[in-house]
Amino acid sequence: MPSAPAGPVFGLVLAAGAGRRFGGPKALARTPAGTPWLALAVRALRAGGCAEVVVVLGAGAEEARGLVPEGATAVTASGWESGVAASLRTGLTALESSGAVAAVVVPVDTPDLPVAAVARIVRRAGADALVQATYAGAPGHPVLLGRAHWSPLAASVRGDVGARAYLIAQGAESVECSDLWTGADRDTR
Repeated sequence: MPSAPAGPVFGLVLAAGAGRRFGGPKALARTPAGTPWLALAVRALRAGGCAEVVVVLGAGAEEARGLVPEGATAVTASGWESGVAASLRTGLTALESSGAVAAVVVPVDTPDLPVAAVARIVRRAGADALVQATYAGAPGHPVLLGRAHWSPLAASVRGDVGARAYLIAQGAESVECSDLWTGADRDTR
């Protein structure tokens, strides 16, 4: 079992997309009981071991900002329309001035993300760590990015393509989490 992280781990919620298949910005989505998905993501990251959480907004940012829980920091991605790369770069840039040793990244469209999955990934944190949760061998979230990877990853992503190619090229550690949940994101209501 890996030891505790060498420094603070921050959470990063990517919630900037327009949610075309979903029918609107997922940053505005709520559970049937009315709980904002943003609140669920922030709660899972904090309870899983993240000291601070940054939420990246874009589409619907004005309205979504009111759904970001107190204590989390909201930033708006310029150029969010170009895809997830802009959101990821914005989030990593926002973390640069922090003392975080690593960032745990989740998209907002994983409202069923259990705290245990975040905690399992956080336990592997370190400045050089690169970790991806897998579900029956398929890559998913959360993803942990050690600080040493922030700049090279931000420089490598383009358009609507996230970190996957970078994670593969750098040999990210896979951590099986299918005993905790399915890892499914929600693309439709």
